[in-house]
Formats: sequence, structure tokens, C-alpha cells
Amino acid sequence: MPGAPSAAPATGRGPNRRGLLLVASHTLWFWLLLPPATAIAHGQVRPTAVAATGLGTFALLYLALVAVPVADLAVPPLLSHLGLVVFAALGVGLAGAYAGGPEGWLILLTYVATAGAVGLVQPIRGFAWVGGSAAAVLVIGAAHRVPAGDITGSALITVLAGTLTLAFARTARLVEELRSTQQELARRAVEQERLRFARDLHDLLGHTLSLVVVKAEVVRRLAPTDPGRAAAEAADIERIGRTALTEVREAVTGYRDHSFGRELDGARTALAGGGVTVTVRQPGRPLPVEADDAFGWVLREGVTNVLRHSRASRCAIEVCTDADGSVLTIDDDGVGGRIAPGNGLRGLTERLARAGGELDVTAGRGGGTRLTARIPTGANGSAPG
Repeated sequence: MPGAPSAAPATGRGPNRRGLLLVASHTLWFWLLLPPATAIAHGQVRPTAVAATGLGTFALLYLALVAVPVADLAVPPLLSHLGLVVFAALGVGLAGAYAGGPEGWLILLTYVATAGAVGLVQPIRGFAWVGGSAAAVLVIGAAHRVPAGDITGSALITVLAGTLTLAFARTARLVEELRSTQQELARRAVEQERLRFARDLHDLLGHTLSLVVVKAEVVRRLAPTDPGRAAAEAADIERIGRTALTEVREAVTGYRDHSFGRELDGARTALAGGGVTVTVRQPGRPLPVEADDAFGWVLREGVTNVLRHSRASRCAIEVCTDADGSVLTIDDDGVGGRIAPGNGLRGLTERLARAGGELDVTAGRGGGTRLTARIPTGANGSAPG
């Protein structure tokens, strides 16, 4: 269509607006206006000036009405509906005035139907508008004794054009809503990934830095009396730092392996280095996949809390797996009630919830703190790794 914009505004709905414009351009078949325009040019319609002005105004109004929803102009709905009413009144008036003369005037009501199909959002209103336009064709045609074949043809074209325009417009709106939903889902996915990454870094670096602090305290105590052992502890700090650097790199690239067995070995080393006696009871058979990953994170955070807050001398780590599920328990004899629900415990609760499990923090048997993680058998989902 001449004058159609080559590009839509720079929004996520641009392609759909271009699609609506394409629908509008195909509904305005200029050759359908040729018969009444030719009749005016040959002086077959009186008064000629009024008919020409009315037909020209009708075409311009049609273009304006279909451009409003396509271009998403800031037009109040009341004004848009008023424009449709004026357009329909002009179309019915022209058809009613000249349908008894030369052929082609009834086809104006096809434009009335398509304009309403583009402009009316609710399908019920759109179908009612198209049906009313077709009914107007039948009434005006019968009143002017237009041949039945011409009336039927015009009514059929009106119904088909209006219905197809409604279908295309509705499809375009649905695609627009789908694209908007996809953008919102993408935004939420980015937020969730940022939260997951922040939680992973906290779990990784919180444990490692706590271990480095414990080792550094050991080095400081041993340096005056046992330089050899202090040097060994310092070398251990270097090893831990290099391991942490590797883990952070793996976290960034998304390829990490935090198996429970690996974390259990690290927990033994960390607790022993902090002067805590460790007792471990674990099943002979391997943990389920969802429990292996989630329990690795629970063990890392639990051991970090023992080293940071508990002032414990003993820590018992127990893993049980049976037909009902898997349970990890970390029980220390330190100062109970000192573990606040910070980012670490909140992150663990979220991980276990995603794996279908739960986390409990209660008083320990030795007066300290007891951390219990449960994952039932067949739980849906898995903790994000």
C-alpha cells in the first residue's frame, strides 16, 4: 500500500504491527472502488461533487482507521470507536443513497466490516460488527431492488473479508502476546541464573575462605615454635587457594563436579585442620543423583558454620539411605543457637526444595547445633549445580 511504513517502531511488537498493516493493505482492494468511482467520473451519479467527496472521505477514513491499531497510536478507545461509527454511517449512507444506480456501492460495506475487524479487540464485538455489515448489505440491496446475485455476492464478500481480517488480526495479537511473554520469561531466567550464580559463589568462596582463615591461624600459632609444620600449613593454604581458583573457574564455565564424596574428604581435612574431631558414618552404596549433589552443598555450608561459629571440639557427620530417601546429619558439640539464617542456609533451603527435600536446624545432642537435610526417594527436580 502506498505510504505504508517500511519499518515498525523499535519495540518488541514491531513485526506484528507490520503484519497488521499487511492485513489492512490486502483488505483495501482499490479495484473494488473502481465501479463507483467510474460512475462518478462518467456523471452517472448525482450530485457528482457530493458523491466524489463522500467516496474520497470514505477511503481516507478507512486508511486512518486501520492505521490506528497497526501503528499503535495513542488514540483513546472512545475516539477510535467514534471514528468507526462515523465511518460506518458514511458507508451505509453512500450505499443507501446510490445502491439503486450503477453497481459497486454495496461493496463499501465490506470496508466497514474490515475496518471494524481491525479496530475492535474483542472477538465477539468484531463478529457482531461483521454480521451487522453483512445485514446492512442485504437490507440496502433489497430496498433498492438490486439483483439477488449481486446482493448475495456482496454479502458473501463482506462476511469473508471481515472474518479473515478478524482471524489475521487475532493471530497477530496472540503472537504479540506470546513474544511479550517470551521476553518476560527470558528476563526471569536471567534473574534466576544470577541468583543461582551468586549462591554458588557464596557456597564456594565462603567455605574456602573460612578454611584459609583457620589454616592461617594455625600457621600464626605454629610459626614461633614449629616453623616446619607452619611451612607445611602455609603450603596447604596455597593448595587450597589454587583449588578454590580452579573451582571458581569451573563455576564460571558451568562445568563443576561437587560430588558428595569429594566434599566429604574436604570436610574431614577442614575440620581436622581446625582442631575438630570428626566422626563419619556413611552408607556403603552410593547416594542417588539428586541427593549426591544437594548433600555436597549442605556439607560444605554445614562444615563452614561449624568452623566459623560453633567453637566445637567434635563433629559427627552421618548419611543414611533407605527406601524412604536420604538423610544427611551434621551434629556438633559447640555453642548451640549461634547459626543465624543467613544467605548460606537460605541458599541450602532453596537447593533442597528444588530437589524435593527440606532442611532442619535444631539443637544437637551434645548441646551444639544439628543440621539435617532430607531428600525423599523419587523426589522431582534436582538441585541446580
